[in-house]
This record gives sequence, C-alpha cells and structure tokens, in this order.
Amino acid sequence: MKITRIVAHTPGHAELEQFDYDPSTLEPDVILIRNAYSVISAGTERAWLTASSNNPGQRFPYYPGYSASGIVEAIGSEVTNYKVGDRVIVSTGGHRSYTVKNANSINVFRIDNEKIDLAEAAFGYIVTFPMLGVRKLRLDMGESVLVVGQGILGLIAVQLASLSGAIPVIASDFDASRRELGLKLGADVALNPADADYRQQILDLTEQRGVNAVVEVTGIAAALKQSLQCTAKMGRVSLLGCTRVSDAPIDFYQDVHLPGITLIGSHTSNRPYGDSCHGQWTEQDDYRTFLKYLGAGKLKIRPIISEIVAPQKATEVFDRLVNVKNPPLGIVFDWNQL
Repeated sequence: MKITRIVAHTPGHAELEQFDYDPSTLEPDVILIRNAYSVISAGTERAWLTASSNNPGQRFPYYPGYSASGIVEAIGSEVTNYKVGDRVIVSTGGHRSYTVKNANSINVFRIDNEKIDLAEAAFGYIVTFPMLGVRKLRLDMGESVLVVGQGILGLIAVQLASLSGAIPVIASDFDASRRELGLKLGADVALNPADADYRQQILDLTEQRGVNAVVEVTGIAAALKQSLQCTAKMGRVSLLGCTRVSDAPIDFYQDVHLPGITLIGSHTSNRPYGDSCHGQWTEQDDYRTFLKYLGAGKLKIRPIISEIVAPQKATEVFDRLVNVKNPPLGIVFDWNQL
C-alpha cells in the first residue's frame, strides 16, 4: 500500500510525497490508523517550516503536523486494548494518510462517544496545550484572566478559563474578527492591545488591580512585556505561546520581581507521564477531559475551523501560512478526500 504524507524538503515549501508500506509487517504490539483529519497548528508549523523555530532539533526534511484523528484499520497479533474500527485521537503522527503507533503509546486515545465528530476530535492534541496552560494557573472561582492572542490556542484557552470559574475572562487580539469570535466563545470582554488606553481598560475591569492571571499565547516578547504591566501584584503568567525571539526588553525588577509575579513555563513537554496531579495532568487524562467537554457541548471547536481542505492543496495552504500575515484560523486536512 501507499502512504501519503506532507513534507518540506527545503524551508518555506511543503508538498505531498508517497512511500510504500506493507501492512503484513505490522509488529505484534502496533496498530495501523487510517487518518481522517489532521489540523494545522499554525504558529509552530510556520516556525519550523521557515527554519525559525529556535529549536536545536530543527532540520529538513521537516514533516509538519501533530494533531489528528482516525480509525484503526489493522492491529498487531498481541494488541488487546484496540480493535479494528475504533475511532482515535492521534498525536505526533504528522499530516499523513496512515499512522503506525504502538498500541500502548500515550499518543493514541480511543474515542468512545460515537456522537463526537472526528474533524473536531482531530484538535485533541492541540487542545491539551491550552488545557495545560490554564491548569498551571490553578485558578480559583472569581479570579480575572487575560488571554493574549485569539488564535486556536487562545480561543480554546478562553473557554477553558471560563469553565474553570474565571470572571471576567478578557480576550485580547489585534484582529477584530478574532475578538468577536472570542466573545462568542465565552470571553466577557475583548480588547485591542493597540489601543492607547489598553492597560487602563484592563485596570477598569479589575477594580484597578490588574488581572489575577494571564495566558500569553502569542509567543511575542512585546506582548509578554505588555501583559506583565497589566498583571496584578502576586499574579501569575502562563507562558503558553513559544517566545522564540526575545526582541523586547523586559524590566524584570519593575515588572516581575517587585510586584511578585510568577512566570510559568507551560510547554507541553513538561507534563507528567504517569499520574496526574493538581495543575499537572497527563496527556491521556487531558484527552479524556477534552472528550467529556466536547461530548457535553461545553467546548466549542467547530467555530474555530475556518477551512477543511483536501491534502492535494498542501502546497497552496502552507504557502499561505508562510507568506500571508493573518492566514485562516483553523485549517483542517480531510484525508478522506485523498
């Protein structure tokens, strides 16, 4: 059989390629998954595609994509925890038509609720990022939260902060349409960080104290600097976005040390692999929570999807991701169209 995947052999250009795979070589503890959908994580995939990830593992060829859903098509002889036909969340598999995973991998999770849409379930791994970022804030009911950036992660963080009892939940983004979507998905207020009185607006919303907690999603140093100036004394800032370039000076004495602000690194690689604990849940437990919220209609994914496209359009889609300042919000590859 042929497996199709998206690859970038050189910076800035992605394309489809195929390679041969023999299903009869499936190892005893492995499952073969036919991918249904995979989601572009725009910030990360753009950074890696343009060779600007600031990561020592950066290299080409680069295989983008790490959040997908699919259906188990074959299982190894010793697999007992999955069966053919099971619907699953798949992570770290890439944008590709089929994925081969160890049946005991933390990167596969069965979807038991048949009512859940696989296109929405494909966001599972991406959702665990803001879930971790919000969990690490350890919010109490009634605390105010500022979510800086209303891309996919920010729009999910807004919903999770609200579900955690935060009020007001303040969404922040330069783009008016994204601010509007943030409001539709549960933000109490949406602000433009370009406004001259941005900080004063936040103070007015928080009894002149500043916000108790911030989820910084943009990964832009200037946005972090601005957010620190809007945070209350003894507040917390969850660094969800990857600040790859430190191009804005931060006065750590005035903006962090003196007001007693806690900076929290919220990269998904820093989570427990065994038992969950308060503020630190495993990837598998976060999948379980995601599916509960999704199944109950408490977490909205469909409004975040801007396009569902065939993989054949990969080159065009990634060209836009690289060259267009504000590409579409949530782009999903439909591998059923291959």
